[in-house]
Amino acid sequence: MSEPLAHSSVSDKRSRTGGVRTFPSPTASPARRRASTEALAAWTLAGPAVFFLFVLFFLPGIGVFVIALTDWQFGARSLSFVGFANFGEVFADAGFRASLVNTITYVLIIVPGTVVLGLLIALLIESGRSLRAFYRAIHFLPFMATLTAMAVAWEALLHPTIGLVNLTLVAIGLPTANWLGDENTALPVLAVIGIWQNLGYAMVLFLAGLKSIPQDLYDAADVDGADIWLDRLRTVTLPMLGPVSMFVVIVVAVRAFESFDTVKVLTQGGPGHASEALLYTLYRESFEYLHAGYGAAIAVVFLAIVVTLTLVQARVVDRKVHYQ
Repeated sequence: MSEPLAHSSVSDKRSRTGGVRTFPSPTASPARRRASTEALAAWTLAGPAVFFLFVLFFLPGIGVFVIALTDWQFGARSLSFVGFANFGEVFADAGFRASLVNTITYVLIIVPGTVVLGLLIALLIESGRSLRAFYRAIHFLPFMATLTAMAVAWEALLHPTIGLVNLTLVAIGLPTANWLGDENTALPVLAVIGIWQNLGYAMVLFLAGLKSIPQDLYDAADVDGADIWLDRLRTVTLPMLGPVSMFVVIVVAVRAFESFDTVKVLTQGGPGHASEALLYTLYRESFEYLHAGYGAAIAVVFLAIVVTLTLVQARVVDRKVHYQ
């Protein structure tokens, strides 16, 4: 009785597999289990970061975009959707256009100034023989200090009558100026303070990049006749610092776009709108005038501008970067 049953079961298996007898692979199951274990471990490690990234960044961003489509004001108990009317009002606002031009001008001053001076200081420190740690600490200190407190110190230094800057100019016979009260000097002075504040950060990154350049490249350059420091800088140092330079440019540009502290403490966007930056415009519309919907629209436009310029900047600079 058992033989026909066994024969029928084998026949059923062959019919289900097209007449070909198959055997389970001895390695498929362990490999599948290994892949599942690795995927579980990966999500276990990355899961909390992904969760907090969504909660702290993407979810608030979605909320800001939704608010930008409404006419809600802080303290109001009701709101209505107005579509993209707030965005049209943003682009039609002369004050917003002025703050956008000021911000772009501010970035165009800070980025090259910080990169060039940061690289120069890094080269000087690296070429020195003593007190390297001291000079690194001195130049990095402004980046570590609270910018609001430093802005108060700069306000005292730039005071039109008792400030140390004007007193020094009077002592050496040069004309003085109302540095923060003149529309021609307010924005450049804020840019100089921004360069001073970001200089140490760029210097540290360039020092790390200089440490990573192999000495063999400089020896080869000497053999090829590039024994002058300018030739070594042009043929070895600058090309090898390409990735670091690209990172410094992008980070400093983003930080410059986010400038707010010095504007709020020193000029409040004045005189007129001469030094008003985008973030200060956002702050004023949202928290002083309580126009939450309009302020959210400015925030969305600001984020779009920063992301677009960062991507374009990275793409353009990346083409000229030499990777080892």
